[in-house]
Amino acid sequence: MTENNCGCNNHKGEECCGHDHEHEEVIYLTLEDDTELKCDIIGTFEVDNKDYIALLPEGEDQVLLYEYKEDENGLEILNIEDDEEFDKVSEAFMDAFSEAIESIDEEGFDEEE
Repeated sequence: MTENNCGCNNHKGEECCGHDHEHEEVIYLTLEDDTELKCDIIGTFEVDNKDYIALLPEGEDQVLLYEYKEDENGLEILNIEDDEEFDKVSEAFMDAFSEAIESIDEEGFDEEE
C-alpha cells in the first residue's frame, strides 16, 4: 500500500494539498511476525528485465532492496534469494541512486531541502 506523505494531512484523493514540495511515497511491509514496517520508497529500477524497488525503513539508514511485481491486486514485494542476483541488483541500485544515497547519508531522507 502506498500513500502521499507530505505531512499536511490535507489530501483529497490524488489531488495535491497546494504546498510547494514533492510528495514522498510510502509502503508498509508486513514482517513475518505480522508487524508493519513503514518504508519510504527511494525508487524503482530494472535489472535483467525484472523490476526492483529500493526502500528505506522509517528511522533507519540501511536501504532494503526487493524484486516487485505489480498487477490489478496491487504491489507484490519479493525477497531476492540468490546472492549473485542480489549483488547485481545492489550494484545497479548504487549506480542509479548514488545522489539519493549521498543525500540520505548527509541529511537524512525525510528532511526538507
